[in-house]
Amino acid sequence: MSVATSLAQALPVSSAADAPETLYAFDESPLLARQKLQESNARSYPRRIPLALKRARGIYVEDVEGRQFIDCLAGAGTLALGHNHPVVIEAIQQVLADELPLHTLDLTTPVKDQFVQDLFSLLPEQLRSEAKIQFCGPTGTDAVEAALKLVRTATGRNTVLSFQGGYHGMSQGALSLMGSLGPKKPLAALLANGVQFLPYPYDYRCPFGLGGEEGVKVNLHYLENLLSDPESGVQLPAAVIVEVVQGEGGVIPADIEWLRGVRRITEKAGVALIVDEIQSGFARTGKMFAFEHAGITPDVVVLSKAIGGSLPLAVVVYRQWLDTWQPGAHAGTFRGNQMAMAAGSAVINYLKRHDLCAHAQAMGERLVAHLRRLQEVFPQLGDIRGRGLMLGVELVDPKGQVDAQGHPAVCPRLAPLVQRECLKRGLILELGGRQGAVVRFLPPLIITAEQVDEVAARFARAVAAAVASL
Repeated sequence: MSVATSLAQALPVSSAADAPETLYAFDESPLLARQKLQESNARSYPRRIPLALKRARGIYVEDVEGRQFIDCLAGAGTLALGHNHPVVIEAIQQVLADELPLHTLDLTTPVKDQFVQDLFSLLPEQLRSEAKIQFCGPTGTDAVEAALKLVRTATGRNTVLSFQGGYHGMSQGALSLMGSLGPKKPLAALLANGVQFLPYPYDYRCPFGLGGEEGVKVNLHYLENLLSDPESGVQLPAAVIVEVVQGEGGVIPADIEWLRGVRRITEKAGVALIVDEIQSGFARTGKMFAFEHAGITPDVVVLSKAIGGSLPLAVVVYRQWLDTWQPGAHAGTFRGNQMAMAAGSAVINYLKRHDLCAHAQAMGERLVAHLRRLQEVFPQLGDIRGRGLMLGVELVDPKGQVDAQGHPAVCPRLAPLVQRECLKRGLILELGGRQGAVVRFLPPLIITAEQVDEVAARFARAVAAAVASL
């Protein structure tokens, strides 16, 4: 059977393999040229996604040349309802029409009070009954910094345990928790002495070379021993911080039993459990919060991105026993963003009213089914994983050397080719994971079944073109 025939079978029924397609070419526009000249060398997305955007609605964005793209990056997961959703626009316009104060530091307002009630209504009962909230500067990384202060103050301990592959932000304290070494190499003033890294339950490439239940069992034993062994060389930490689904690290979902084990072990040791839900929260994984898949109650939950309905907002929600810090222990000028709170309430109510948790789960399953059919044609799709509409495909070299689990090595050359071919076909995707070899899908949660099929069809053709170019 030819690749073309196999590809036709892997594509959604509505997308014939020989259907004509329009391929975009990318010459540097004046806007991109000026950006390259004037913006910092630290800019990142424009290097891989060279677009100058002028309007957007739903899952679509349009560039200055009038070309339309399906946005499966969605502000790195910020746009739960997509671009310019009517309920978000209405909430923002109402704030302006009512002449409400736009920023209030941490003074309360009816809008802020409503937002807190709406947010708390999403929390599992055991957490909601004793929850406290701290509004932070308007970024996830600032909320992580606040969480570090919180647990260190409450416990009197300094060390924090983080995980290999983790991503918690780019400020100094948060960067200390990052698994990736690249951003940390130029810096010498990180909190390196206060952070101990642990192996994450990366099933496809288990750090113990085991995978499955055995890999989870050994991983938990390692953590429990670390916290109980007086000769471990690691002081009892203030907290363990974890992403239930690692995003930037390659869309790696933690095993459910492992999460339960981590909660049991940390609780027994008197160590706070911080769950970073900055990217995975608000229905993204098929539950309102990703930790709900395991039925656990964290001590601290860090939230940002989708919480502000596309506007900057970040909070820390935590259990009562940790609330020992003093007034002014954490602050930020822009923690009183009223439009973000109003937009956040609108998004929360829409998520509940339209049961977007179930929708995200169903659309994620639909996309995974398409990807698995494509995997039968292209063995370069080594692992397909994630939860809900937080999905990743790890690209591999099927002819390369295999690891201890029999999986072929990653193929970092292929991932940017796939990303570029997707862009030529009007599909925006981002990369992540080790050596940038994981293609990530983070579409708005409102994506329809037909749109999922179209995403899969464009991705399939992009993979075929990228593989052929190797």
